[in-house]
This record gives sequence, structure tokens and C-alpha cells, in this order.
Amino acid sequence: MLSAKIQKPRSTQAARRTLLVALLASSSLAGGTAAMAQTTPAKTDAQGVTQVEDLVVTARLRSESLQNVPVAVSVLTGALAVQENRNDVSALVAVIPSVEFRSQPSNKDQDILIRGLGTITTSAGAEPTVSTVIDGVVLARPGQMVSDLIDLDHIEVLRGPQGTLFGKNASAGVINIVTKDPTPTPGGFLDASYYTGNEYRVAGAVNGEIIKDTLSGRLAAVTSSFDGNVKNVFNNTKVNGDDFQGTRGKLLWTPNSDLRVIVGGDYMYTTQTGNQAIYLANYNIAYPTGIKTTSANLLTALTNEGIHPSFSNKDISLNSPSDDRDLTSGAYIQADYSLGGGYTLTSISAYRYWRNVQRQDLDSFSGLTTQTPTQQVDLGHVWEKQYSEELRLASPKGNLIDYVVGAYYLHEPDKENYRRDVTQLTAAGNVVNFGFNQFGATTTNYSGFGEANINFTKSFRAILGLRLVHDDLSFSTNRVTSSPTAVPGVSPPFAATGSAGVNGYADRIGVQYDISDTANTYFTYSRGYKGPAYNVFFNMTALQTNQLEPETSNAFELGLKSRLFDKRLQFNLALFDDTVSNYQANEPDLVAGTVVTRLINAGEVSTRGAEIDAVAKPIDNLTLSFDYAYTDAHIDSFSCPPGSAISCNVNGKPLPFAPRNKFTIRADYMAWTNGRYDVGLNTNYSWQSKQQDSIAETPDTIQPAYGIWNAAVVLTDHKGDWDVRLTVRNITDQHYYMIISEANGGLIGTAPRDFDRFAGIAFHKNF
Repeated sequence: MLSAKIQKPRSTQAARRTLLVALLASSSLAGGTAAMAQTTPAKTDAQGVTQVEDLVVTARLRSESLQNVPVAVSVLTGALAVQENRNDVSALVAVIPSVEFRSQPSNKDQDILIRGLGTITTSAGAEPTVSTVIDGVVLARPGQMVSDLIDLDHIEVLRGPQGTLFGKNASAGVINIVTKDPTPTPGGFLDASYYTGNEYRVAGAVNGEIIKDTLSGRLAAVTSSFDGNVKNVFNNTKVNGDDFQGTRGKLLWTPNSDLRVIVGGDYMYTTQTGNQAIYLANYNIAYPTGIKTTSANLLTALTNEGIHPSFSNKDISLNSPSDDRDLTSGAYIQADYSLGGGYTLTSISAYRYWRNVQRQDLDSFSGLTTQTPTQQVDLGHVWEKQYSEELRLASPKGNLIDYVVGAYYLHEPDKENYRRDVTQLTAAGNVVNFGFNQFGATTTNYSGFGEANINFTKSFRAILGLRLVHDDLSFSTNRVTSSPTAVPGVSPPFAATGSAGVNGYADRIGVQYDISDTANTYFTYSRGYKGPAYNVFFNMTALQTNQLEPETSNAFELGLKSRLFDKRLQFNLALFDDTVSNYQANEPDLVAGTVVTRLINAGEVSTRGAEIDAVAKPIDNLTLSFDYAYTDAHIDSFSCPPGSAISCNVNGKPLPFAPRNKFTIRADYMAWTNGRYDVGLNTNYSWQSKQQDSIAETPDTIQPAYGIWNAAVVLTDHKGDWDVRLTVRNITDQHYYMIISEANGGLIGTAPRDFDRFAGIAFHKNF
């Protein structure tokens, strides 16, 4: 019998109580301060105006100043995450104009897009286009990234192909997540916050030396809960909420001056209640005709259930549970050994585990009526493991040639099962059918890589990088059904296996010139590479057994990085042009009248544009930042499968989730101080132009332009080493949706946490 339960060592309530006790106990034992971010301390000039701080990143697998790296990089610090209550990847990347997060009811369907590029699929046999890396470990599936980013140091978002160094699934960019390492200094912190809507979060860490001069440790934990901001009128409950409990621990072993070993582990259990059925309208607008079709049946059905579709609706009516439960965990060992002469050998050995259970009321109605004659209930399970090893050698810097070379191995077996129960109202009574599929895919990746600088002079250098890749990919599927013919959302019985072995490569060639000590420019060409794929999913048929070709891209980037006016202004500019061949994308399809999707090599797409990242400190105690992206992402040539309708021709249309213009403005000002106490004000405003949410290019799935304004006031006690913050999010109460799509003759949307205005208070204490 299928079960929606993930086995845990104790109940959710008991786990939450245990974490709360552990956090309070650790905070009472700690006795120092913890570093908030990996930065070089800001300097002050003779007039007392603070300069913009110099951030240190590992975008090229060694520590370098952000301003010296010939890559477009955005950095989000752990301090910003605390300041703005952004505790997961989707919330943090929302402030980066070049990045979009695509949300669906199941975490296995989540995806990140950079510069308009990303693979939107639920297939077990396809990898993402944007790579997510945590503490040097690549995550093979995007669903693994759904987690509270406990004890975050910073996130680096590398835009554009990064295949020469990060390799696996990095053809459009990298989300590099870095959590805090242990230090010998005893200390820790405690965070506690509460927001309207009954949302709370308690997190903390304890840090210190265990064995003098040899072993240090750090342990962090979090518990959080949010009731949700959508109402299910069927049972008068709140949905679109979440619940997190987790812990992260690290040990730092330094037996001598030449060896540094980090051993880390993490565990996170998540429950999220989905809201895939918020009805916005009871019409569809066809592409390319523009014909609007209104469904009176849909409006009647919704009205009977107490739902009034509109773009401010927050009510749904579901009679079956819809939620997503995830258990993510893992462990890694990183050893850095100094070989002498400035050479460093690094090994990262890692194991990760992901368990997902998805329950979904697919039909989006609570009643079986003549207006809604079909009900579909889904239950899916994912068991995913990954084993990886990376070995690399970094040379000393300053010679004619400096480099990083290495080898990488990943083995990822994925097993899934999925059941769909379908009830149909007919003249003869209710007819019940089901489909059940056991499927999965196994990926094994081998690669050798390297990137080098050829330093012709102190100011002028060439950049050369290459990664050689071999992917072995296999799949199996075995669907059994109660009906020999298709029923809504369930294809007939089918079984198949397949495998492929493919060689590929990624490269980077470029030059960089230091205009001065505080400004440099670079030009690079990169070939992005993403491996082969199979469309392995519940409704897989013979049409999907063909291997999809690897996705490749040719990307050009021209960049300027500068620090001006005695380093009071940091101004970075990137111009990019990226063309992708064999683009892997989902095309809408029908199974007995129900929309499903199939992954195809969609053809050729391109993205080009400009990005600005600027930070200024015009006067003492005031920091301003401005981030802007102009993105022109289009479908150049769409490869319509045989038998497709004329609406499949979407050449020249925009790529989904790629707004043409997007920007974020942020200001932080210390309004008052007496030496011990400070009162600070901070505010930020993000705006984006309209965006298309469907590759079908239907006019009704275009999200209108919107802007979100947030603000906070913070009181800091430097002597007591604490601060308290009052925050208001979405001050103007601007409604928007994370995705808009067509369903049942109407439109549905997914509401974000800040769909409505909300406020809260947060307390932070260092020990």
C-alpha cells in the first residue's frame, strides 16, 4: 500500500520542542561573537566616509576579491538574509534581477532560471540548467534545494555558463551557497522572529574550540512554521504554509599548518501545503488567434463551491490533501592540503539523500458534479541519492601561469513511483480508474576540468578553461493501469528501458585588463554544456523513449568592474549574448482531455542584455545599492514535434519567466546613535516588467508588471550585542503570482508569501 509518510525519528511536534530546547541551551552556554559574512573590513577615509566593503568570493574555486573575478557575480550575505527575513533560495534570489524562481505544487518541479534560461521539467532523467552548490557539493536535482538556509554565510550567484569549473548542470549559471565554518573563538547567536499570519522562526548556533589548536566545532539548528495565506473553503483551513526543522553541524580539524579538514553534515525535514488551484479567471485566450473563450460551467462550479475567481482571490476548494514533504540530508569531507610552494590539493567527498512525498488534488475542485465531472488525486514518492568526489589542484598566484585543475565524479540513482486515481461522473454512475508507475533514472558523470590565467603582464591576462565530460544515463518505466485505454490524465499501460552514453565539453576563452588599481574590464566566450536527457515521468509513452540531445550554448560576455570616488562607489556592468541549441523544454500535451507536458529538444533560443550592480556610500552612515537587468530572451526556432497544432509555432516569442526589465533599489541608513545604541532604517523596492509564464505563449498567462516595497527599522545595542527589528513587507499590498497557467478552461495562479502586506518583529543576539 502506498503511504504519504516519510519516516522520521520522532513526531514533528517533538522534533520542534527538541530543537527549541537545544537552541536555548546552546545560547546560554556560548560566550563570544560570530562572524556574519566573509568580507574584508571596510576602510574609512580622512573625512570619515566609509568605503564600500570588498567582498571575498570563491567563484573560481579559490578565494578572490569579487572585483577581480572576470565573471558577473551577485553576492547575498547571511546578514541580508536575517535583515529581510529571506531564509531559503527562492526568497533570496528574488532580489537579483537576472534570476527568476519557478514554483509549482511539488518541490520536484521547482526550477531557477538565470537570464531567462532554465529547464522546466519534472523528469527524473533531466538535469537543471542552473547548478546549485552547497559548501562545494553540487546538487543533482533542483528539488534538493528546498530548505531553510540555516547558518548562512553568503550566496554567490554566477551568471552565464560556468561549466569549466563547476561543470555539472551549470550551463546557465551557478547558485553557490556557503555556510559558516567553525572557528576556535567561542560564540554563537540566537534568532527569533514572529510575523503576522502566525509565522515564526527560531534559529541559533554555538561555535568554539573542542581540542586546543586542533579541533573546532559548530552546531546550528532551526525550527519555523507558517500557517499559510490561502484559505481552503472546503474544510476552513489555511494552506500555502510551510514547516521546517533542521540542523547543520561542522568540525574543523587542523592537525598542522599544512592540512585543513572540514567534516559537515545536515538534516532538514520540510512540510509545505500547496496552493496550485487559486482560480484567477474563468476564461482562456488562445494563441495565436487571440480568441477569448469564457467557461460558464467553470464559473458555476466555482460559485457553487464559494470561490470567486479574480486576481486578488485567495480561496480554493479541495477535498483531497495537497502537500509536499521533503527530507534532505547529507555529509561531506573537504580536505585542503598545502603541498608547498603555494600549491593546494583539495578533495571533497560527499553523499546526499533526498526523500520527497507529493500529494495533490489535481482536478482543483471539491465536488463531483456535471460541471466538474472528473476528480483526480495524485500521490508520488521520490528516493534520490547521490555520491560525488571532486579532486583538484590549485597553483600559486603571481606566476606567468596560474591554474586550477581537477577531476569530478557523480553517481545519482533516482527511484520514483506515482499513482493517479481518477473518478468520472457518467450517466451510468461513478467510474473509478487508476494508473501506477514505477520509474526512475540513474546518472553517472565523469569529468576532467581546468581553468588558467596566462599573466602576460601584471595588468593583462588571458583566461583559458576546458571541461571534458562523459555522461552515462539510463531509465526504466513500468506503468500499470485499470483501463486499457487513456482516461483523463492517465495514459495506457506502458513499460520501457533505455540508456545512453554521451561525451561533451565546455570551455571558456577570454582576456582581462586592469585599467587601474580599482577598475578592470574583461571579455569572455564560453561554451555551455548540459547533458543528455530522457523524459521520465508518470505519463511516459513511446514518444518519450528517445534520448534528448545535450543542450549547448555559445555565450559572450563583456564586463567592467570598478570602484570609484575613493572606493565610495562600486559599479559593475555586464553585457551578454547567449545562444542555446537543442534547448530542453516542456511542451503542453493532452491525455484524454487533461493537460500534461512532454520534454523535447525545443530548438534554438537566445538571450542578450545588460546588467548593472552598483553600491554607493555617498555620506557616512548611508549605503545605497542598485541592481538592474535588461533581458531580451526569445525563442529563435521552435522544433514542433510531428502532429503538433499550429499554436506550436512560437518562433520569435519571449522565453517564459524572463521579464524584459527588472531592478532592485536598497537603502540602509543609521538615523541615530549615541555610541552604544543605534537606530537604523532600511528599505528596498523591487520592480519587474510583464513576463510570459508559459512556453505555449497564451496571452492570458502573461503576468502584469509589478513592484514590491519593503521597509524596516532596527534598534542595535553594541554593548549587549543584540538588535531588534520591526519589518513591513509589501507595503503597498501589491498582488502578484509566482506562476500563472491555464487549467479547466480558466486561469490558476500560485501565491507567494508576500502576496499581501504583512509585518513582524525579529530579535538577534550574538554571544
